Amino acid sequence: MARLAQTHGLTDVQQEILATVRDFVDKEIIPVATELEHRDEYPQQIVDGLKELGVFGLMIPEEYGGLGESLLTYALCVEEIARGWMSVSGIINTHFIVAYMLKQHGTQEQKEYFLPRMAAGETRGAFSMSEPGLGSDVSAITSKAVKDGDEYVLNGQKMWLTNGGTSTLVAVLVRSDEGHPEGTAPHKSMTTFLVEKEPGFGEVRPGLTIPGKIDKMGYKGVDTTELIMDRLRIPANRVLGGVTGRGFYQMMDGVEVGRVNVAARGCGVAQRAFELGVSYAQQRHTFGKAIAQHQAIQFKLAEMATKVEAAHAMMVNAARKKDSGERNDLEAGMAKYLASEYCKEVVEDAFRIHGGYGFSKEYEIERLYREAPMLLIGEGTAEIQKMIIGRRLLEEYRFQG
Repeated sequence: MARLAQTHGLTDVQQEILATVRDFVDKEIIPVATELEHRDEYPQQIVDGLKELGVFGLMIPEEYGGLGESLLTYALCVEEIARGWMSVSGIINTHFIVAYMLKQHGTQEQKEYFLPRMAAGETRGAFSMSEPGLGSDVSAITSKAVKDGDEYVLNGQKMWLTNGGTSTLVAVLVRSDEGHPEGTAPHKSMTTFLVEKEPGFGEVRPGLTIPGKIDKMGYKGVDTTELIMDRLRIPANRVLGGVTGRGFYQMMDGVEVGRVNVAARGCGVAQRAFELGVSYAQQRHTFGKAIAQHQAIQFKLAEMATKVEAAHAMMVNAARKKDSGERNDLEAGMAKYLASEYCKEVVEDAFRIHGGYGFSKEYEIERLYREAPMLLIGEGTAEIQKMIIGRRLLEEYRFQG
């Protein structure tokens, strides 16, 4: 085995794309990631490099200027990028969720207008569901859109917006009661709006404010923000799909892609943690031999490698299921849950192998130790994933009494 997490059955094109991305990660991301992360600096040069490689158009159909690749290809690229620096994979994740939602649910006019510019990396996407008063309870959204002639007026506050400052297009989920009488189920009275804006912070268009970056423990470099709408006017032709009341379903479809992405990120971070751990274990000597020769360390390495392999296999399965057109919320939930939990455990074992040096900012594992926890909560907590998994299992294994 040359390296962990190999994927069988890839085409020559897929292998070539992955080799190119892996080479870019090794040469352009890993050498600078820790320094940029410590400065909390947006990796503009890295993003420009990914743009040149065509990564921003990876899953966008060829007719709109993209590469037309599968979710599996995208997930494997994300795995490689997260292995270099997880924050960079976050920059492209929200972009692709929005591109996917447009491809699947947008009107023809919306696709023709947005997708070519997204494929070129000129328009950068972000999406927004969460609010300050809610986390996983999407039905409790209070941000609202009210019809006013040929426009909608949006008011409310959104939270945890990845790419909030650098994006130029945000898919925003709000409540819209127009055409939905009182008493309608909450998930049937939500609408996704495509909100264009200028990059940056402050008032980025009339009625829309991005206050600034949220200071985080990890996941630095990428900008995470709030989004405040105060009488924000959006034309009716910017309702995703052209019909109100479908936003919840559109967002959940996009989140399935996001969960595969988070699983891929967990796999990538875990792979890097294993690489750091196994390398350090062969360099560090105690009691007259490399610590890799101690049985206790070998047991750790064995467990770490097994977890990397298992998480990768589940992530690949979830991506392939989505690509087939089948429902994959069970597989995506399982992959996201397992990969994020295993990532945390593999990173901690690598941290322990480093001993006291793992606590030093001079060593890369310190950065990974702060990044891994974000995967436990991003795109739905472990508890939410287990709820999804449990409900789906009961559907599949319904007791016939």
